[in-house]
Amino acid sequence: MSAPVIAVIDNGICNLRSVTKALEAVGAAPRVVHTPADVAASGATGLVLPGVGALRDCVAALRATRLDATVREWIAADRPFLGVCLGMQALFEHSEEGDVTGLGILPGKVQRFRRPPEFKIPHMGWNTVRFVQPRSPLAAGLAVDREAFYFVHSFHCVPTDPALVLGECDYGGVFCAAVGRGRMFATQFHPEKSQAKGLQIYGNFAAVAAGA
Repeated sequence: MSAPVIAVIDNGICNLRSVTKALEAVGAAPRVVHTPADVAASGATGLVLPGVGALRDCVAALRATRLDATVREWIAADRPFLGVCLGMQALFEHSEEGDVTGLGILPGKVQRFRRPPEFKIPHMGWNTVRFVQPRSPLAAGLAVDREAFYFVHSFHCVPTDPALVLGECDYGGVFCAAVGRGRMFATQFHPEKSQAKGLQIYGNFAAVAAGA
């Protein structure tokens, strides 16, 4: 079986090298894309939206290149999609970070952590994720409630629809660490920084893309 081609969106504020190297490590063929035409020309069966930094910049870059429409159409068609960190937050309707209007693909909001003083913000480092959709293909081969992943964030997603929640994490209170619906997935944590278990996430996504 040939390696699945996975388009990775370059929005100017993402750790492209880490993401593409992780995809290569699991046998996928990543293609960095900058425009809708790049996505179409890549022949990709999977699409990844990574991001670090400020959500306003991420969303503005997507709209400037019209990749926001590509992401919308891709997810609406239930094609394999993976959002990472800001790539997850961008999918929602609104964020408290800079009072930003998101892509509105998923119902809900992004809000700042409100935690007791002993819980430092940003939430940074390793934390355990509990997969509440254990049969999701993204969670294949992972323990339901004892896998640790790497987080760096001050804001977290609050889906309106509880059925969207794929994974939860506890940091002075439970928050949504991953979402999933059909072949659309997104994680607040960084799989590319999460060693073997993170590679399992990318490998699982590549398997979904290979079957698309």
